[in-house]
Amino acid sequence: MAIFDDKITLHDDIMQPFMIDKSGINGRLIRMGRIVDTIISRHNYPDSVNLILAEFLALGAALATALKFDGIFTLQIKGDGPIPMMVCDITSSGDIRGYVQIKGKLPPDEDIKIAPAAAFFNKGYIAFTVDQVANMERYQGIVELKGKNLEECIKHYFAQSDQFSSEIKLAAGKDINGRWRAAAIILQRLPEEGGINVAKETSDDWNRAKILMHSVKPQELLTPDLSSEDILFRLFHEDGIRVFDKKPFDIGCRCSREKISNVIRQLSADDVDHSMIEDVIKVNCEFCNQEFIFNHDDIKALQ
Repeated sequence: MAIFDDKITLHDDIMQPFMIDKSGINGRLIRMGRIVDTIISRHNYPDSVNLILAEFLALGAALATALKFDGIFTLQIKGDGPIPMMVCDITSSGDIRGYVQIKGKLPPDEDIKIAPAAAFFNKGYIAFTVDQVANMERYQGIVELKGKNLEECIKHYFAQSDQFSSEIKLAAGKDINGRWRAAAIILQRLPEEGGINVAKETSDDWNRAKILMHSVKPQELLTPDLSSEDILFRLFHEDGIRVFDKKPFDIGCRCSREKISNVIRQLSADDVDHSMIEDVIKVNCEFCNQEFIFNHDDIKALQ
């Protein structure tokens, strides 16, 4: 877990697209501060869970920004371990939310440090879903969960489901004031074309780009002392680096009292009675942990 100085920065909660001039390899740098810390602070997870959730939020942002869609991108892991589900979703406008479901006793910290994904999820799968708002189309990809950590799991996902090569590095940690931050850097290469010499040159460029990307330290990805441009220049300046317009992210939970009211309106009288505990219906949003309470008068007004 990285620890670094606390600074005010204008480089948080953004996606910075870039291209390496020499090879034409594309990439994106994700950096998150306030968003990750706010999402985590709404829950009471242990720090070991907070760490993997922070990485997961950065991972979701990195994957979502590779797609052109008008709707919602959802990334989730389901398993049969003490964390049966972890979810984040991102709208096409950049609103992010996420949560972790914990059931049972968490494994010892030693096991989590060695293989957090295996310790938390055991056997399961990783899936992404894209819900298109305009035409109600849904696209989904599901791959068996394999790997000690999220990086290994998503590399297996890339190998099974992607039509082009991808490589990713994740980082998460707290600042000296205990606030959470997260980052991801991802490289993507289109399928090779042309003859053997072209393919070899492209492969060499790809391997070089991956080595350079993995040379970045977690502290560099997370510290507010460095801008996104600073990080990318340090990594790829010898091969030429070109950056494009940043895309901002924000926190966005879509729960509301109105939406829950609409659900209650559709319940039968018996269902309403069965849902009431101590004369009220309580609904808790798993994403933002906000609780909505409806008493008899509230429910009567909905009928």
